[in-house]
Amino acid sequence: MSTTKKILDLRPGEDGVNVRGRVLDAGDTRVVETRSGTRTLSEVTLGDETGRVTLTLWGEHAGTLEPDQVVEIQNGFTTVYRGRVQLNVGSRGAVRVLSGEDFVGADQIPDEFPEAPEDYQPRRRGGYRRYGYRSQSSSYRRPKW
Repeated sequence: MSTTKKILDLRPGEDGVNVRGRVLDAGDTRVVETRSGTRTLSEVTLGDETGRVTLTLWGEHAGTLEPDQVVEIQNGFTTVYRGRVQLNVGSRGAVRVLSGEDFVGADQIPDEFPEAPEDYQPRRRGGYRRYGYRSQSSSYRRPKW
């Protein structure tokens, strides 16, 4: 089992991430279209004594958090959006609400976000088969010339 990380220690492309933080604000639930189809999500800003991170809650986790709750994210994963590292919780992750009495207050959380390295390149999703074409299950279609 992996240990709990501090928010500013988050890096792009991590899996199995455990983080504790205070919910600073919570957005509304919305439905988006992804490569995998229609998905439900909500975003919150989560903070600890090192900084803040945008947390995206997918599926059944969407819309479950409220401002000022202290939570533990288990088995999350990180992505990058506009140069900032973001934390995500999907179907394999868990969100547990904690008492929070001894956790740092919202007014003591720095306004720093984890940044992706300048040379960061995301992993390619799916792959190219021989000759540069994707598999038949992909939405990619070879141009007709």
